[in-house]
Amino acid sequence: MVTDQGGGIPEAEGGPVRHIPVLLPEVLAALEPAPGKVILDGTFGAGGYSSAILKAGADVIALDRDPTAIAAGQAQVAEWGGRLKLIHSQFSELAAHAPEGGLDGVVLDIGVSSMQIDEAERGFSFQRRGPLDMRMSASGVSAADVVNRAKVSDLIRIFGFLGEEKQAGRIARAIEKRRAEQPFETTRDLAGLIEVVTPRKAKDKIHPATRVFQALRVFVNDELGELAEALFAAEQALKPGGRLVVVSFHSLEDRIVKAFFQDRSGKAGGSRHLPMVSARAATFTPVGKPMVAASEEEASLNPRARSAKLRAGIRTQAASPGNDLSIFNLPELASLARLGG
Repeated sequence: MVTDQGGGIPEAEGGPVRHIPVLLPEVLAALEPAPGKVILDGTFGAGGYSSAILKAGADVIALDRDPTAIAAGQAQVAEWGGRLKLIHSQFSELAAHAPEGGLDGVVLDIGVSSMQIDEAERGFSFQRRGPLDMRMSASGVSAADVVNRAKVSDLIRIFGFLGEEKQAGRIARAIEKRRAEQPFETTRDLAGLIEVVTPRKAKDKIHPATRVFQALRVFVNDELGELAEALFAAEQALKPGGRLVVVSFHSLEDRIVKAFFQDRSGKAGGSRHLPMVSARAATFTPVGKPMVAASEEEASLNPRARSAKLRAGIRTQAASPGNDLSIFNLPELASLARLGG
């Protein structure tokens, strides 16, 4: 994953990462799980957050778009005797799974899991030879579809916006030339080309293919759009006093979460050059600091925590102002549907 400029990207490098829930004490402090509460974990993964929430006494509705995570989590469902409900669903649809009275909390841990990275057949890691796939849901358009079919101009925008790749044009044109001779099929096919086109320099902290792989993963899974829709869904599903806690891992995600909480704070907008925008009732009030990062101790023990940022808010009684995606300033990219098989 890409962090802010200069940050490390341990997952994309592809090394085995033991699953450790990131910022767990801070997540629990912001979420305040307790007996009688119902918390929705929108990103179940290996169940780290869900298990801790259940131990604190709350019941959990957990979602995951990855069918392998759902299958692996059945043992935990049985263990908790009905207090854990595990559902195969994208977290953008979380409102559909909320109880009639609303949720007491929603937690989202954004991005690819260490389990997905470790499975070569999923195609997330360029250091494991596998199919160029990257689909979290195991269905739909794959990374290979994008690389082999997208226009060069679309690839440049995908790599530039979603990967913040400075050599996006050079890489996209090299891909166009290579795929005319032979389509890309594996992770090493693509990573090998990028290594030739943009060789790693001694000062580089990450592999030259890291940002392109991140961009493809984010695009294939519509991760930014999913996150934006999930924030709106949480606003609808939380009862007054319910808490929304989001842990993100790179700047693109964090900007969306930050923009959401700022927009929902009820403060008037505008500038000295433009008319003031009328203030509206806040739908969320902040929990603690505006942003919480991992401690140096946690970051040293868990590389995934180095770039983690936690933002949280408490739902007020104010009505939702509606789902306006323009607050996120998301880039306009190629249609996934037209790149499919």
